[in-house]
Amino acid sequence: MAEGTPWLPPSGIKHAKTYEWLFFEQYSHEPFIAVARFIQYYQKIPAERMTEYKECHVHGAHALSVMEQNLEKHGFFGGDDPSIADIALLAYTHVADQGGFELKKYPAMSRWIDDMKSLPGCTPITERID
Repeated sequence: MAEGTPWLPPSGIKHAKTYEWLFFEQYSHEPFIAVARFIQYYQKIPAERMTEYKECHVHGAHALSVMEQNLEKHGFFGGDDPSIADIALLAYTHVADQGGFELKKYPAMSRWIDDMKSLPGCTPITERID
Protein backbone atom coordinates (compact mmCIF):
# COMPACT_ATOMS: atom_id res chain seq x y z
CA MET A 1 0.00 0.00 0.00
CA ALA A 2 2.87 2.37 0.64
CA GLU A 3 4.54 1.72 -2.71
CA GLY A 4 4.93 4.99 -4.60
CA THR A 5 4.24 7.13 -1.54
CA PRO A 6 6.62 9.08 0.72
CA TRP A 7 6.04 6.38 3.38
CA LEU A 8 8.26 3.88 1.53
CA PRO A 9 11.68 4.96 0.28
CA PRO A 10 11.90 4.16 -3.44
CA SER A 11 15.04 2.01 -3.39
CA GLY A 12 18.36 1.42 -1.73
CA ILE A 13 19.33 0.87 1.88
CA LYS A 14 16.45 2.91 3.36
CA HIS A 15 13.98 0.86 1.34
CA ALA A 16 15.56 -2.38 2.60
CA LYS A 17 15.66 -1.11 6.20
CA THR A 18 11.99 -0.21 6.02
CA TYR A 19 11.14 -3.76 4.99
CA GLU A 20 13.46 -5.16 7.64
CA TRP A 21 11.48 -3.28 10.31
CA LEU A 22 8.15 -4.35 8.78
CA PHE A 23 9.23 -7.98 9.06
CA PHE A 24 10.47 -7.32 12.60
CA GLU A 25 7.02 -5.95 13.50
CA GLN A 26 5.29 -9.05 12.17
CA TYR A 27 7.57 -11.71 13.65
CA SER A 28 9.36 -10.21 16.68
CA HIS A 29 7.04 -7.49 17.94
CA GLU A 30 3.32 -8.03 17.30
CA PRO A 31 3.17 -11.70 18.40
CA PHE A 32 4.36 -10.64 21.86
CA ILE A 33 3.38 -7.01 22.46
CA ALA A 34 -0.13 -7.35 21.01
CA VAL A 35 -0.80 -10.75 22.55
CA ALA A 36 0.34 -9.61 26.03
CA ARG A 37 -1.96 -6.60 25.65
CA PHE A 38 -4.89 -8.82 24.67
CA ILE A 39 -4.31 -11.20 27.57
CA GLN A 40 -3.99 -8.40 30.15
CA TYR A 41 -6.25 -5.65 28.84
CA TYR A 42 -9.11 -7.67 27.44
CA GLN A 43 -8.93 -11.01 29.24
CA LYS A 44 -7.63 -9.74 32.62
CA ILE A 45 -4.86 -12.41 32.63
CA PRO A 46 -6.78 -15.64 33.12
CA ALA A 47 -4.82 -18.32 34.96
CA GLU A 48 -4.74 -20.61 31.93
CA ARG A 49 -2.85 -17.96 29.92
CA MET A 50 -0.34 -16.87 32.59
CA THR A 51 2.53 -18.94 31.15
CA GLU A 52 1.91 -17.53 27.68
CA TYR A 53 1.67 -14.00 29.12
CA LYS A 54 5.03 -14.36 30.87
CA GLU A 55 6.61 -15.71 27.68
CA CYS A 56 5.23 -12.73 25.77
CA HIS A 57 6.97 -10.47 28.26
CA VAL A 58 10.36 -12.10 27.74
CA HIS A 59 10.19 -11.76 23.96
CA GLY A 60 8.33 -8.44 23.99
CA ALA A 61 10.91 -6.83 26.26
CA HIS A 62 13.62 -8.00 23.87
CA ALA A 63 11.75 -6.47 20.92
CA LEU A 64 11.34 -3.16 22.75
CA SER A 65 15.06 -3.15 23.61
CA VAL A 66 15.97 -3.68 19.95
CA MET A 67 13.68 -0.81 19.00
CA GLU A 68 15.15 1.43 21.70
CA GLN A 69 18.69 0.77 20.46
CA ASN A 70 17.70 1.80 16.94
CA LEU A 71 15.89 4.92 18.13
CA GLU A 72 18.90 6.00 20.18
CA LYS A 73 20.76 6.36 16.85
CA HIS A 74 18.00 7.29 14.40
CA GLY A 75 14.92 9.45 14.53
CA PHE A 76 12.74 6.78 13.00
CA PHE A 77 12.88 3.19 11.82
CA GLY A 78 14.83 3.00 8.62
CA GLY A 79 16.29 6.48 8.84
CA ASP A 80 15.64 10.09 9.67
CA ASP A 81 12.12 10.28 8.22
CA PRO A 82 9.00 8.37 9.24
CA SER A 83 8.03 5.43 7.06
CA ILE A 84 5.41 2.70 6.82
CA ALA A 85 7.55 0.75 9.31
CA ASP A 86 7.03 3.47 11.91
CA ILE A 87 3.28 3.35 11.35
CA ALA A 88 3.26 -0.44 11.74
CA LEU A 89 5.38 -0.36 14.89
CA LEU A 90 3.47 2.51 16.48
CA ALA A 91 0.16 0.65 16.46
CA TYR A 92 0.88 -1.70 19.37
CA THR A 93 3.94 0.01 20.82
CA HIS A 94 2.12 3.11 22.01
CA VAL A 95 -0.32 0.94 23.97
CA ALA A 96 2.23 -1.65 25.15
CA ASP A 97 1.70 -0.47 28.73
CA GLN A 98 -1.78 -2.02 28.48
CA GLY A 99 0.05 -5.33 28.16
CA GLY A 100 2.24 -4.73 31.18
CA PHE A 101 5.29 -3.24 29.45
CA GLU A 102 6.81 -0.16 31.10
CA LEU A 103 7.39 2.29 28.27
CA LYS A 104 9.07 4.81 30.58
CA LYS A 105 12.09 2.46 30.55
CA TYR A 106 12.61 3.44 26.91
CA PRO A 107 13.24 7.21 26.61
CA ALA A 108 14.13 7.16 22.90
CA MET A 109 10.97 5.21 22.19
CA SER A 110 8.90 7.66 24.25
CA ARG A 111 10.33 10.51 22.16
CA TRP A 112 9.55 8.58 18.96
CA ILE A 113 5.96 7.90 20.08
CA ASP A 114 5.46 11.62 20.73
CA ASP A 115 7.00 12.46 17.34
CA MET A 116 4.73 9.98 15.59
CA LYS A 117 1.62 11.22 17.41
CA SER A 118 2.43 14.77 16.29
CA LEU A 119 2.34 13.82 12.59
CA PRO A 120 -0.70 15.11 10.70
CA GLY A 121 -3.40 12.46 10.49
CA CYS A 122 -2.06 10.23 13.28
CA THR A 123 -4.94 8.73 15.24
CA PRO A 124 -3.66 6.72 18.22
CA ILE A 125 -5.77 4.07 19.90
CA THR A 126 -7.60 5.96 22.65
CA GLU A 127 -10.55 3.80 23.57
CA ARG A 128 -11.12 0.25 24.57
CA ILE A 129 -13.15 -1.65 22.01
CA ASP A 130 -14.96 -4.65 23.49
